[in-house]
Amino acid sequence: MALNVIGAGVGRTGTYSLKLAINRIGLGSCHHMEEVLHNMSAQVPLWSEAASGRPDWAKIYDGYNSAVDWPTACFFRELLVEYPTAKFVLTQRDPEKWADSFDATIYKLLAGKDQAPQEMRAWLEMAGDIIAKTGFPPGLDGNDLVRAFKSHNEAVKQAIPTSQLLEFEVKDGWEPLCNFLGVPIPDEEFPRTNHREEFWDRVEGKI
Repeated sequence: MALNVIGAGVGRTGTYSLKLAINRIGLGSCHHMEEVLHNMSAQVPLWSEAASGRPDWAKIYDGYNSAVDWPTACFFRELLVEYPTAKFVLTQRDPEKWADSFDATIYKLLAGKDQAPQEMRAWLEMAGDIIAKTGFPPGLDGNDLVRAFKSHNEAVKQAIPTSQLLEFEVKDGWEPLCNFLGVPIPDEEFPRTNHREEFWDRVEGKI
């Protein structure tokens, strides 16, 4: 299977809502970090290899037609080469609000990885490596996170041809996404999910 839709936006920009939307309009199954969390034994070694420069995209995305969120967002350049006709969606968000959300969720989770259950540590190690590789190493303050966030988004816009890239905020709803992907607009509200409390429930396996 080949990826037809690739999310280049980092976590906490509405990537889980985008995943649900992509599945709803028939362009899934959509890969997301949640897929890694639910299949750590297979996915973590594959992504660790990718972080080391030895990706096996066919194995990583076996069974998927699309992918969003980390780890995917780190590899937008490589994935453009691998899937040259794919369409890319860059999920955006107010940079300061993003930094606050990232710091209170993903950054906090990674900072406590040494206290995490043993079975989660390899996943957290891989995730931390890839998030650092994307431009967000440990120890950044709020201003540094904002700068890194803007830098990532600019890098995506420089790398992906304009005709293949949609800059998208989930508050914009179905219309720009569906028009870009050439599919009908569903007659229902756009999914809005994965607030901070839900993030922790997902990590802890409660949902």
